[in-house]
Amino acid sequence: MQFFGRLVNTINSVTQLFSNPYRVKEVPAAEYAAHTCLQQEGRVALYKNSLARSWDCVLVNPQSPQVAFRLFQLDNEAEALVHFEQYARQLRPFYESSQQPLSLEDLQQLSDCFRNHPSWSPAHVAVEIGRRENFRHNHVVSCVNSTDSEDGCTPLHLACRKGDMECLLELLECHARVDITDRNGETVFHYAVRGNNPQIIELLGRSPTAGLDHLNHEGLTALHLACQLGKEDMVRSLLKCHASCSTVGPLGYPIHTAMKFSQKGCAQAILEVDASQVHSKDLRYDAIPLHWAKKAEMTRLLLEYGSQVNLTSRTADMALHIAVKRGRFDCAMVLLTHGANTNARGQDGNTPLHLAMKHDHLDMIKAIVVFGGDVEIPNDFGETPGLLAARSSKGANRKVLLDLLQTVGTERCHPPNPDSPSLAPSATSSFLEGQPSSRSTFNSLEYKDLLYVSATLGQLLKAPDVVDMPGEGRRKFCQKLAPVPVCSPRAAVEPEFSSHDCLLCLDGGGIRGLVLIQLLLAIEKAAGRPIREIFDWIAGTSTGGILALAIVHGKSMDYMRCLYFRMKDMVFRGSRPYESEPLDEFLKKEFGENTKMTDVQKPKVMVTGTLCDRQPAELHLFRNYPVPETKTSTEYKTSASFKPLTQPEDQLVWRAARCSGAAPTYFRPIGRFLDGGLLANNPTLDAMAEIHEYNKTLIKKGQRQKVRKLGLVVSLGTGKPPQVPVSSVDVFRPSNPWELAKTVFGARELGKMVVDCCTDADGPAVDRARAWCEMTDIPYFRLSPQLHTEVMLDEVNDTVLVNALWDTQLYIYQHREQFQQLVQHLCQ
Repeated sequence: MQFFGRLVNTINSVTQLFSNPYRVKEVPAAEYAAHTCLQQEGRVALYKNSLARSWDCVLVNPQSPQVAFRLFQLDNEAEALVHFEQYARQLRPFYESSQQPLSLEDLQQLSDCFRNHPSWSPAHVAVEIGRRENFRHNHVVSCVNSTDSEDGCTPLHLACRKGDMECLLELLECHARVDITDRNGETVFHYAVRGNNPQIIELLGRSPTAGLDHLNHEGLTALHLACQLGKEDMVRSLLKCHASCSTVGPLGYPIHTAMKFSQKGCAQAILEVDASQVHSKDLRYDAIPLHWAKKAEMTRLLLEYGSQVNLTSRTADMALHIAVKRGRFDCAMVLLTHGANTNARGQDGNTPLHLAMKHDHLDMIKAIVVFGGDVEIPNDFGETPGLLAARSSKGANRKVLLDLLQTVGTERCHPPNPDSPSLAPSATSSFLEGQPSSRSTFNSLEYKDLLYVSATLGQLLKAPDVVDMPGEGRRKFCQKLAPVPVCSPRAAVEPEFSSHDCLLCLDGGGIRGLVLIQLLLAIEKAAGRPIREIFDWIAGTSTGGILALAIVHGKSMDYMRCLYFRMKDMVFRGSRPYESEPLDEFLKKEFGENTKMTDVQKPKVMVTGTLCDRQPAELHLFRNYPVPETKTSTEYKTSASFKPLTQPEDQLVWRAARCSGAAPTYFRPIGRFLDGGLLANNPTLDAMAEIHEYNKTLIKKGQRQKVRKLGLVVSLGTGKPPQVPVSSVDVFRPSNPWELAKTVFGARELGKMVVDCCTDADGPAVDRARAWCEMTDIPYFRLSPQLHTEVMLDEVNDTVLVNALWDTQLYIYQHREQFQQLVQHLCQ
């Protein structure tokens, strides 16, 4: 029996658990005729239901006296009395002012709202359930400015948060105040921001009000809050209402908040209204928004609006220091490619390279070094970046240093005196001069070896900046590098007569033109003069053609390196073939839309292009000098089949660059021209032939005194990709599905091999050029680093490109003797 008693109790408990005593139910009014009515107020009555042993609250419907609504059914009299008073008081305005009788759904909403928010006034409830018609009741109108005892919000606050425009208009007509704040100090604008209807803000802001820029207890205006929540539409609506961008919050101005929470749309909206916000400083760090940027797109946006990339905060840190500290590689790359100073000393005298070494961020280290970071600069504690790497690195950085030492050769390492507090200049020079090492094996390297390598790493990975040396220092350096004096820069008006010309040839290779730039920077720094003052002839194909034209037009290689990193993201968008307009606009912006090839005539430049309006296709050279007569009779001949070619004085520079870079499957042809790399990806032999024809024309015209023999040929490549095995290039008629797969694979590999062979800038092309130069007794230098990974022509990954430049830097050091010989010829 006890078991059955417990079972019954359990069933009753479960039934009670799953039943809702507050569920509004339609019941016959006659059902309560026999029950005792304990209280009645208006249409609401409380009955004691003796059959169900409960207390029922009933709403009588005057339009249908036979039907009533049971609002709740409770088994506790005291609780029932409390709820009855609440229901009777709160419900009266709604059934009295409703045009139609309250439905079952309406009553359920009201019942739930009464219980969940007992401190709300009828005006709060009307807003919550969206009953606009009830604002005609006097009691509801009298409550429009009442505040909730829990959070202090008014009905207007609720309407703003819900985005209910109709209720908002009713409240405003009832003279609801917009200046009341809740317990958190938030105005109706803060509530509107948390909602989803920006029109609410524009409606509230039609008239000037102090609440628009009011700070809540957290120090946030509505604009700060919108930026924090990433609600761009709210930001724009607030700005339309003239919300202030200069109100200071806990993080600074609203734009600092947008940066903190990486809300690009919000930041852009602010900058569109007030571009000067890009220079605003927070109160705590005196940091501009660029210091706060966490993503590359945010950094790029601020720089587009004129943010100063090298501006420092109160702690002397630039945005680059912060990006390195936080490990934001993408942000750091954007800053580096916009001219950030890699050797600026920040807090405690640390450069960005110090910070990268401390955090063991290998890609960051490579990027900073590639962009000119110096490992020999000490911080305020006398620590160099290399010293920090040797002291604290436990992984990738230590391996880089050891691998570098192995690359140089341990027999060349001569550690300094361990008693010396720092490495003397003589120790660095002794390393470069190759004094023998007391160490015999690579595995015996110890801590002081790493200290020594770290101190000399700058000499290994960067060419000396002779350009910035005073005259005497530059002369001593060149005498050490090559036993000849440094040439003085050529005169600005007319160079001195020389019987020999220097030719520079730049290969094609898409974005791998960055490798060319790095090599050119090394040559410039070693020779102590800009490239355009060193070479008399410059030939280029595709990306090399663009660089050749940039050199001729006086653009620095530092600028071009940054420009290439920025250009790739603008040009290589979507899938191949890429849209041509971004590339066209880029070239027009850099070279001018109307600049002609002959506007700048020194040095002479030739850019290759492929005439594809004929079969077979022909190589065409865009020149900034008169066409040799032999070429005039062949290339520039007119016929019924082909239109005449444009003369150099009428050719546009940007179109020449575009024609040379119109790589098939990457960009559409421009007119009748395709990429010059199809016929001359390494333009060396074509350039030598062009110079020969040019001199023949001078002799033919009786101007032999103007003939300048070729005295030096320098050919720069965009890097050699690693060789990979190919399983099959066999193409045959398949007899089964397995053979079909083999044929398709073989055809694909064969096609790739054919394209690679046709456009190969190394191998036979280099061998032939070297042979011709040796036969004519012309010094020939070929520089093209071996890359550890293949870099596609349209590569956009910054890490891949930084590694390619890192390989180039190592190549420059490994071939330093070849660079010394080259500089010796250039200095003569």
